[in-house]
Amino acid sequence: MNNILKLPAEIPKEELFEKLAQGNNVLIERIISYGHKTPDDYWYDQEKDEWVILLQGEAVILFDDGTKTNLKSGDYLLIPKHKKHRVEKTSSPCIWLAVHGDLQAN
Repeated sequence: MNNILKLPAEIPKEELFEKLAQGNNVLIERIISYGHKTPDDYWYDQEKDEWVILLQGEAVILFDDGTKTNLKSGDYLLIPKHKKHRVEKTSSPCIWLAVHGDLQAN
């Protein structure tokens, strides 16, 4: 058994991406950020939808249309595939749970 909120003993220099489970076109991962952000000249343009929940910390996501979404612990959102976005800011630490796949919002 593992704990989703347990942090690594040492702070990594890069964001930490951990695959928790995968199968039939779905990937579940934990992401730990320590003040990381996406480079200003880069946009994520993903092949799959991404549902993400912020379990701990705060973050800001910027979309290419100029929309900003401020997230705090417990907030979640669905990012449709090919919706260009980047992470503008994360607290230290910031723990995410991300689900990638062919997803639909309810």
